[in-house]
Amino acid sequence: MKRFDSGTLIPGSTWKAEAESEAEVVRRAVENMRNLNGETEVRPDMVERIKERIVDFDPGSDTRH
Repeated sequence: MKRFDSGTLIPGSTWKAEAESEAEVVRRAVENMRNLNGETEVRPDMVERIKERIVDFDPGSDTRH
């Protein structure tokens, strides 16, 4: 699984996007930015910054769920 924690990019933000693939994590993160933050356009450099912060994780060992 892959995860993006928004707080690694946006100080104080607590939402996260999780999915099997990096592409799906990026899609969910961008959708979240549009829906929650009112972003109308997510620039390519923001997408790259999201990608840089995606990590692998094992949901079975994640105690935060």
